[in-house]
Amino acid sequence: QVTPVESGGGSVQSGGSLRLSCVIPGYMSRGGTYCMGWFRQAPGKGREGVAVTKNDGTTTYADSVKGRFTISRDSAEDRIFLQMTSLIPEDTGVYYCAADRKGCVGSGLTTLQALEIMADAWGQGTQVTVSS
Repeated sequence: QVTPVESGGGSVQSGGSLRLSCVIPGYMSRGGTYCMGWFRQAPGKGREGVAVTKNDGTTTYADSVKGRFTISRDSAEDRIFLQMTSLIPEDTGVYYCAADRKGCVGSGLTTLQALEIMADAWGQGTQVTVSS
């Protein structure tokens, strides 16, 4: 069992940027099918899918972050990133990294839904706070 380790959270003002990183040693570099992504949870709210990247290079974003956030990966370093720009207070929350080796595919499920349900590894989270 591997545990993703997130970093890069912090406090910024509205309009600012942050870059999150998540590493899972050996997860991507060994090849095969995988799906990794980011979720977030704001105070008093449920968990929300943010972005996903797959081994085939496809990416998926929540509508709320499209055009502002970019997910990328470095397979050789077993690391994914979430570049967040034009941050708004609604982006505040704990950001979690998740990973799955089944490809994030499920009947009737979006990619983000599939990852949330099927993930076999979750990180401890990193706090992002955006002030107005």
